[in-house]
Amino acid sequence: MSGSTFASRILASLVLLAASPVIAASGSGHTSHDGLELVEKTRSTALYVHPGASLAPYDRVAILDCPVAFRKNWERDQNDQRMDITERITKRDMDRIKKELAKEFAKVFARELQHKGGYTVVDAGAKEDSGAKDLLILRPAIINLDVTAPDKMSPGMSETFTTSALAMTLYLELYDSLTGQILARYVNSAGDDNGMVGVANSVTNKAAADRILTRWADRLRKGLDDAHKEAKGAR
Repeated sequence: MSGSTFASRILASLVLLAASPVIAASGSGHTSHDGLELVEKTRSTALYVHPGASLAPYDRVAILDCPVAFRKNWERDQNDQRMDITERITKRDMDRIKKELAKEFAKVFARELQHKGGYTVVDAGAKEDSGAKDLLILRPAIINLDVTAPDKMSPGMSETFTTSALAMTLYLELYDSLTGQILARYVNSAGDDNGMVGVANSVTNKAAADRILTRWADRLRKGLDDAHKEAKGAR
């Protein structure tokens, strides 16, 4: 499969169709330091692919641990709004949120890829999977995490009402486990805001995160599905 075909397939399934206009399109000629071609860029999304790459060979997926980072000055901005010192956000709170989101990322992606897509999700550290030609490695990171109203889970806290739950950016790289070749790099900024005022707490924040994670995982699953269907049709 050509690089352009791979790009069109993964774009159709990975890229969130934003209302913003395209500011750089296919054939931009921009190549990254590691040989990936920029095939599409909008205000919320950037997709780079390796020329000639295909997702068709991959039936198994290994998901590496997902580091999480808050947006710059998030802690300061949160605490500026909190008069009660007992309600101030601490490093412990931030570490808990990051750990829970990283765990949820792995859970949602495994669910979408394995249970809905039929792809086998394997332990990224399993020695028997090292160098497997049908194994796709996902190296994710979530950056610019912005939780509008984090729940400190403290008794007696007053309710917080908001129209926006959270926003975050996915930085995802896809690798071939046999060669170590990077196949694609996908960056997407997404938020969850239904425009309705509601109570923000750990339950609603988790639900908002799940909706974003599910959209990302679903688009990767569809990208794999499309590649397999095209490979079968070409036989």
